[in-house]
Amino acid sequence: MARGELLTLARDMRDVVGDALFIVNDYVDIALMCGADGVHLGPDDLTVDSTRKVAGDRLLVGVSASTADAVQPGADYVGCGPAFATPLKPNKEVIGPEGVADLMEAVTIPVFAIGGIDESNIALLTALGIHRACVVRAVADAPDPEEAVRRLRAMLTP
Repeated sequence: MARGELLTLARDMRDVVGDALFIVNDYVDIALMCGADGVHLGPDDLTVDSTRKVAGDRLLVGVSASTADAVQPGADYVGCGPAFATPLKPNKEVIGPEGVADLMEAVTIPVFAIGGIDESNIALLTALGIHRACVVRAVADAPDPEEAVRRLRAMLTP
């Protein structure tokens, strides 16, 4: 998607989510210009340090990491996975729920499980004390996305 289109979409999304937390993936400039609450950085994006130089403390900054040594200093949260196999990241080694739990024990910031999470396997996360998750397909592919979110959230709530 062209950057201008992405900015328009992000501004529209900001309006749709209202006061709910809104995180933009990858693009610090888009996050700042659309009024997002934060940005999530992958391994090929800006570093946390560079992001802080651009955004200061205006954005929450999340990072993707599968191990504690991959968590960049200064991050506000971690997206950890893949917890399960996912077609969105077919070449990434699955670390499983245990890998997510290991990272949770190693860091002091919130950890969100990501990757292949849906209603059929979310109990494997909660059994290990993991109550934060990021999902894509479980909501995007659902006939009723709002109801899917409600069910998943209920399953994550301790």
